[in-house]
Amino acid sequence: MKSFTWILLASAVAAACTKTAGTPAVNVQTLDQQFIGAWNSKNAIQLDTLLADDVHFLQGEAHYQGKSEVSDKWIRATMGTISNLRLNVASSGNDAQTAYEGGTYQVDVLPANPAQPMGEGTGNFVLIWKKNAKGAWKLGYAQLEGLPVRVRQ
Repeated sequence: MKSFTWILLASAVAAACTKTAGTPAVNVQTLDQQFIGAWNSKNAIQLDTLLADDVHFLQGEAHYQGKSEVSDKWIRATMGTISNLRLNVASSGNDAQTAYEGGTYQVDVLPANPAQPMGEGTGNFVLIWKKNAKGAWKLGYAQLEGLPVRVRQ
């Protein structure tokens, strides 16, 4: 009976270790919060470090590919025009190599000149993160589908 107990205990430990080894060590909410924090603090350098070398960005008809193009045409081109990025997550998931979140977003749209009112932008988003060869998580795909900007009430 003692040897059966040891076999059962060893099997349980082996099963627990196998399950733990297959569990990814990433929290996609943490990755997205790093991105949001960098965006809201207007830290383009930190945002660049979060992008994969082969990142894709899609919004409407725009499709930018590669870290340099995405950084120039999305991040740097729009960072000064919007603030207070907020995400409302509807779906998320991950495995050992990829993680995603999708849902809706809201941003404050800054007026082009002081005489214009503040705007509010809303829409849907998908962010897909992937682990690179060095084991670091990088944003590999971002897609935004925005509604027309409304005057903020």
